[in-house]
Amino acid sequence: MNLLKEINDYQPYNQQEASDKEIILHFLANYGDILERTNRIAHITSSCWILNHAHDKVLMAYHKIYDSWAWLGGHNDGESDCLKVAIKEAKEESGIGNIKPLSEEIYSIEVLSVDSHLKRGEYVPTHLHLNVTYLLEADDSEKLVIKEDENSGVAWFSNDEVMVRSSEEWFKKNIYAKLIDKTNEYLKMHKL
Repeated sequence: MNLLKEINDYQPYNQQEASDKEIILHFLANYGDILERTNRIAHITSSCWILNHAHDKVLMAYHKIYDSWAWLGGHNDGESDCLKVAIKEAKEESGIGNIKPLSEEIYSIEVLSVDSHLKRGEYVPTHLHLNVTYLLEADDSEKLVIKEDENSGVAWFSNDEVMVRSSEEWFKKNIYAKLIDKTNEYLKMHKL
């Protein structure tokens, strides 16, 4: 399925997603390099909300750039299959080998601002991440491995711990709270 169609077909969960969907569709329709970081204004990224098999914990990494516990994910770098990117990034950032989607459909969308920063000694200007999120599942007994160039910790947290451990207030209020609510609804609806 093509990404433009996937985003177009996605049913927003709330006002934030409805607004962000319009922005993402605009960029997808008007910028040919939207899957690449060479677009220094905005580019597609793929993230994941990873649950353990009991569905009572979420996998987070302590990201060095953001100096906070956060979800996992990364840049698409030319790949239009966002689910593939989300799974690849989850494996790279956590060391877990067995990660599978609970659903192959887009779980959440967000337009996220990224402040300017240095990455590997290079200046990265302020830009937008046009983010697509997937709901994944992994085994919390698998060994976690830190990806030294990106994070300094990987751990499983309860929903309450996510809201305490993350130091990014905007993310907690606008993204993680939304994902926790959506997950609770998803698990009830699918009787998981």
